[in-house]
Amino acid sequence: MNPGKYPISNALTSFNTETAAPVIESPRKSSAKVHHLPPSIWKKMVGDAKSPLDKAIERTRDFFFREQLPDGYWWAELESNVTITAEYIMLFHFLGMVDKVRESKLANYILTKQTAEGFWTLWHNGPGDLSTTIEAYFALKLAGYKAEHPAMVKAREFILANGGILKSRVFTKTFLALFGEFSWLGVPSMPIELMLLPDWAYLNVYEFSSWARATIIPLSVVMAERPVRKVPPWARVQELYLRPPRPTDYTFTKEDGILTLKNFFIGVDHLLKVYESSPIRPFKKKATAAAEQWILEHQEPTGDWGGIQPAMLNAILALHCLGYANDHPAVVKGLEALANFCIEDEDSIILQSCVSPVWDTALALVAMQEAGVPKDHPALVKAAQWLLDLEVRRKGDWQIKSPELEPGGWAFEFLNDWYPDVDDSGFVIMAIKDIKVRDRKHMEQAIKRGIAWCLGMQSENGGWGAFDKDNTKHMLNKIPFADLEALIDPPTADLTGRMLELMGNFKYPKSHPAVVRALEFIRKEQEPEGPWWGRWGVNYIYGSWSVLCGLEAIGEDVSQPYIKKAANWFKSKQNIDGGWGEVCESYFDRSLMGSGPSTASQTAWALLALFAAGEVHSNAAARGIEYLLATQKQDGTWDEDAFTGTGFPKYFMIKYHIYRNCFPLTALGKYRRLTEGVARNV
Repeated sequence: MNPGKYPISNALTSFNTETAAPVIESPRKSSAKVHHLPPSIWKKMVGDAKSPLDKAIERTRDFFFREQLPDGYWWAELESNVTITAEYIMLFHFLGMVDKVRESKLANYILTKQTAEGFWTLWHNGPGDLSTTIEAYFALKLAGYKAEHPAMVKAREFILANGGILKSRVFTKTFLALFGEFSWLGVPSMPIELMLLPDWAYLNVYEFSSWARATIIPLSVVMAERPVRKVPPWARVQELYLRPPRPTDYTFTKEDGILTLKNFFIGVDHLLKVYESSPIRPFKKKATAAAEQWILEHQEPTGDWGGIQPAMLNAILALHCLGYANDHPAVVKGLEALANFCIEDEDSIILQSCVSPVWDTALALVAMQEAGVPKDHPALVKAAQWLLDLEVRRKGDWQIKSPELEPGGWAFEFLNDWYPDVDDSGFVIMAIKDIKVRDRKHMEQAIKRGIAWCLGMQSENGGWGAFDKDNTKHMLNKIPFADLEALIDPPTADLTGRMLELMGNFKYPKSHPAVVRALEFIRKEQEPEGPWWGRWGVNYIYGSWSVLCGLEAIGEDVSQPYIKKAANWFKSKQNIDGGWGEVCESYFDRSLMGSGPSTASQTAWALLALFAAGEVHSNAAARGIEYLLATQKQDGTWDEDAFTGTGFPKYFMIKYHIYRNCFPLTALGKYRRLTEGVARNV
């Protein structure tokens, strides 16, 4: 399948990889003279005398050569759950601009993801999710599927068995309220007057995470207007209620105990509901104007808001509520941006929640370098230059808490200048630093700016969040609106490990204040069993990989007990087949940490973590390498159905389609480099 604007697959590079054979076919040369032999003589001398490890590396390396896009970058699908596509259908119905052909293809995709039991999940082989199933059901009804359709019958049985609409999450209720299928009274308040609170106030919009802020501000416009677009009788979903709802059904369930933070905020929500129903709201007009200005200012030239579907879709809804016509330039650009997130084939259309070309390209660059591709290879030079051209050079929302910090770094997407992030910035810098680009001075300046920006984003507790500094008001995750528990962006171990790795790559001393504080944060965050929790990947395997790579890079003594404890934890979690895996359920149940069927990406993370901990020659590492060799396909790729990426822990999981190939290549290449000249059987 190919996306609407940027083709992902079957792209051929503009260079001839065969000419590089003497350089990259076998990094272990027998003599300096062999290095300069022409390809024909080289092949006659070495014949097929390559180890399974060498052959595996070459297969995946050649796969990435084939997959590189003409402009120099790599980009693979970012898969999540069907609510993203279902809400796309709802958007067009709300705007009154349905394209039946495209809608049919969107519905086809939703149906392909329904399980045999009749529900939809948040990740592959996950449990049935009520809110996801309700949104899929409603979208299919809007697309013309009757309640008697077998797929709808099975979905409805699951929904009713799990409590129906009243038990769904906030965003599901909000979308239903837009069409009169749920009362706005039951949607938690998010008063638009928040826009008027100054930046220095204890609670203001900049205390929300970047993704929450970019979604909540436009959504507050919608919630202030409480629009309802009635749907035809055949599209209604009142059958998803166990019984007709009562006024008490629109209140929120309190926690046990009286003086809890959650119960306090439920009380506040009741007061806000009274205020919002009052005809006298003296600041509503001014706040609405401020929100409108914010939305228009934060739209990228490409039409995106925040680089994510929730922010983009809600911004379009907000503009519609403010009276913007469907042909207004801001709305048109927003719809085009969403269309560019789509992947379409003959039968279906998928709307991605986000796109990840910068992240994918940095990961591929690191993998290709570990595979022995020369630093001056045209493919690598072109990719590095593409990344350099996307450096963020303007101030974004992060400046509110860091007004003196100069812009720099990289975002996740093609264009998202308001929200660069430290993870992408750190990985990009490490990926490009040795590439032989033409304008070396330009690259050095970009790297210098990027490092300065990253270090300037360190929080007071010594760690790093993704997009904001000191975004740590945990109480926000207790408000009724926050049932995804994702309204803040606090520092985490995996991102702090990445920053340690970045500083180590550029020879920062361990005495540097940023390093000292980061190491203290890392020690505090270690779990009693030895690993670290992973915010942006599943889960303890991901977090521990990032931390251990950072500790090694900064020069920590790997014989220290806390590092040995982490390494031993990895060894204890190795599966019988030699690989590693961890299920998404480990976010709910700590007893599942590091446990699950083996996957290529998680096995690679575990291997890279063991290498960083000084265990490259261990039996566990050898068995892990053997697992990757045994499961590689002839085209150089690996199969992986599991979701190993994380959007919001527990509630929004991601499958990066590039992970199953780039991380194994990195691990195999690094293993070969670290064991150069050492006897091994692979």
